[in-house]
Amino acid sequence: MRRRQKITTNDFKFKIKKAMEIIQNRYLQRATRDEGMEAEWRDKKLYPLLGMLLLSILFYLNLGNNLISFPILWQPQMDFVSANSTHFIIVNAGAAAESQSTFYINGWNSYWLMQESVWGGPSRSRVSKMLQRGAQMGLTVCRTWAFNDGHGPNALQISPGVFNERVFRGLDYVIVEARKHGIRLILSLLNNLNNFGGKAQYVRWAQEAGINASSTDSFFSDPIIKDYYKAYIKAILSRKNTLSGVKYADEPAIFAWELMNEPRCASNSSAPILQAWITEMAAFVKSLDQKHLVTVGLEGFYGLHTTRGLEVNPGEWAASLGSDFINNSAIENIDFASVHAYPDSWIPHADLGAKTRYLSQWVDSHISDGDHVLKKPVVFTEVGSLVYVNDQGLANEDILLKTMYDKIYESAKKRQAGAGALIWQLLVEGVEEYGDRFSFVAWNNPSTYKLILRQSCRLESIFAKSGWNRKFNKDPCSGLIP
Repeated sequence: MRRRQKITTNDFKFKIKKAMEIIQNRYLQRATRDEGMEAEWRDKKLYPLLGMLLLSILFYLNLGNNLISFPILWQPQMDFVSANSTHFIIVNAGAAAESQSTFYINGWNSYWLMQESVWGGPSRSRVSKMLQRGAQMGLTVCRTWAFNDGHGPNALQISPGVFNERVFRGLDYVIVEARKHGIRLILSLLNNLNNFGGKAQYVRWAQEAGINASSTDSFFSDPIIKDYYKAYIKAILSRKNTLSGVKYADEPAIFAWELMNEPRCASNSSAPILQAWITEMAAFVKSLDQKHLVTVGLEGFYGLHTTRGLEVNPGEWAASLGSDFINNSAIENIDFASVHAYPDSWIPHADLGAKTRYLSQWVDSHISDGDHVLKKPVVFTEVGSLVYVNDQGLANEDILLKTMYDKIYESAKKRQAGAGALIWQLLVEGVEEYGDRFSFVAWNNPSTYKLILRQSCRLESIFAKSGWNRKFNKDPCSGLIP
């Protein structure tokens, strides 16, 4: 089969230039046949035609980064996901309840997708590549940022309720591309940290408006600041995708809304305020959108006043941050519990064996709480380990990741609350600026790549009837034995 030759931008510009020369020469040759008509023909036909061609070229050169987007005329069918007690189900609106598919997650984080989609051309192609390669590894859920607050060039929310449409269109693109590849998105709505604005930016906006907000904990209590955040939520959920025409609240490619990435308080005395804030904001999201799941974005630390779990915290410091895995996750409108896992950061001086034992205990405790206390699914939404390879070529992060994957696989076999894990974080070539100590390009780490794919295939082998994302992509597990 003959393949089409790829035409580069320079090739295209050269072809346009040659076409203009040919048109000009042919029309001039034709015009000179009649000396009496030449001046009139040149003024009425040739110059307007060349002007139109010149404008077309200028238009192309200025918008060559695909900043103009064309509507999507067709999207693949996707179903929403719901929580059924301690596990997820894919809700097929036209199917009987007993035929609903159980859904356990093998996923990843790429927080940078919206940022990289702001500009067209190569930037968006990297986003597409990440989602495509994720699907090729059998991954089904990607967690990414749906926020960037402040005055930066790629800020989504420039000031309270004021948005950069160009950045919003970048998020539109991420959602459409995710659906194209059968990937569902967990969209985080705010950062606890100062990166990309965070809750500190909301407090600064309030201070600039004359509000006495003396601490970042004011974010959770001040009514004006809470209104800022609610307005942001409403803008996101009511957004109509400029590419697909689908409102975000109606988009099945969105798996869940996350209220905040790693919420913490400056003082443990603010714990009741955080609890009230989660209750209020989860209810507000549900008042606007009943189709999507909602989670908090917790790290999973147990608070000082909890009746269990303190012994599995990585240190006394973890109980003094105002968050509490049990109380925060038990809130009615929180559909599933979120947990993070960073043994390398939390117990940095322990050896690999101690870190592995700690991780095993950490996972067991939260899955047990999901089953017996919360009666909700538990998703380990960030699983990170340092990326380096030992003398035998085995990536050391594989040992911790395998520990996590084995726990989720056993949970899935028993239909327990350990509903999935998302690795932190995956990159593609060209986005290294978004990386940290835990980031890597999966296909450049063969042992880790195989481990990720194996986990995907093991989960598929249990829940084969779900069809997974095979209707969107070639089955990555075809011919493989889990």
